[in-house]
Amino acid sequence: MSATVLHTDVGVSDEKQAAAKSAGRRFGALVVRLGAIMAYFVVFAPGFTSTFNLINVVEQSAILGVLAYGMTAVIIGGGSDVTEGGIDLSIAANMGLCAAIYATLLSMGYGDFLSVIAAIAVGMAVGALNALAVVGLGILPLLATLAVLNVAAGMELTLTQNTVVGASSPLLGVLVSGSFLGISALAWALIVFSAIMIVVVHGTSFGLRLYAVGGHPEAARAAGISVPFYVSFTYVLSGFCAAVASILTVSRLSASTPGSGELLLSVLAAALLGTVFSRRFVPTMGGTLLSVLFIGLLANGFQLLNVSSYWVNGVQGALILLVVAITSFARGSEGSR
Repeated sequence: MSATVLHTDVGVSDEKQAAAKSAGRRFGALVVRLGAIMAYFVVFAPGFTSTFNLINVVEQSAILGVLAYGMTAVIIGGGSDVTEGGIDLSIAANMGLCAAIYATLLSMGYGDFLSVIAAIAVGMAVGALNALAVVGLGILPLLATLAVLNVAAGMELTLTQNTVVGASSPLLGVLVSGSFLGISALAWALIVFSAIMIVVVHGTSFGLRLYAVGGHPEAARAAGISVPFYVSFTYVLSGFCAAVASILTVSRLSASTPGSGELLLSVLAAALLGTVFSRRFVPTMGGTLLSVLFIGLLANGFQLLNVSSYWVNGVQGALILLVVAITSFARGSEGSR
C-alpha cells in the first residue's frame, strides 16, 4: 500500500516537473525571439543604442509603464486566468477621463493642486466602481471592467464634447522641460514610480498577501486574509495609476485628447508579457517594467527603420496571443493532474 502511494507521488512529481520544463522551454523560446528582434534593431536601426535614444525611449514609456503597473496589480490580486481572473479593461479610458478632468479644471483657472486632487479622486472612484462590480456584485472582471470602460469613455466625451482641451500650468512645465542629471522629468517619473511599486509589491508583507490572494484565494481566506479587501484595493490602485498617467499624458501633449482607449492593447501586452521576464512565470512589477521598455524599444526601432507604427499593434497582439497560449497550456497541464 505505502509503496503504491510512494510510486503515485513520484509519478505526479515527475509530471509536474515535466510540465514546468515544457512551459519553461516555451517561454525561453519566446525570450530568444524577443532578443532576436532587439539584435536586429541594434544592427540595422541607426542610432538605436545611442544614449539620447535610450533616454528618449524611457521618457516615451512613462505613461504606458504607470498604466501597466496598475494592470499588473489587478492581475496579481485577481489571478492570471484571462477569462475569470483579474483584469481592468477600463484603465486606459479611465486615464482619458482623468486627463479631461485635469485639463478642464486647469483651463477654468483652477491651480495644479485642486486639479491634481480632482483627477486622482475621479480615477480612484472609477477603480472603486470596478471593485463594487467585481467584488460586491460578483460580475466577471472581464465583463465588469468592459462596462466601466464605456461609462468612463462616455463621461469623457460628455465633458470634452469630443474636442481637445488645452492645458498649461507650473507642474506641466516641469514635467515637459524639467530634467535632473541629464534625464527628463518624465523619465524620472517612470523611474521613481517603478521603484515604489516594486518595493510595495515585492518587498512588503502586503505584497506577499496580495500574491497569496491571487494565487490561492481559499488558502488566503483560511489564513485570515481578507480576500475582498485586497482584490478591491487592486482596482482602486489601478484607478490611481490611471490618474497619475493622465497627468503625464496631459504634460506630454499639453492637452487632453480623445482616443486614450487605444492604449489598452499596449497596456495588456505589457502586463501579460511581464510574465516572460520573471523567473516563476508569474506577473511581477520588474517583469512589467522590462516588457514596457521592450514595447517602447520595439516602437522606437520601427520608427528608426521607417516602418509603419501600425505594425507595432500587430506585434503586440501576436505577443498577447503567445503569452496567453503558453500560460493556458501550463495551467491546463497542472489542472489535468
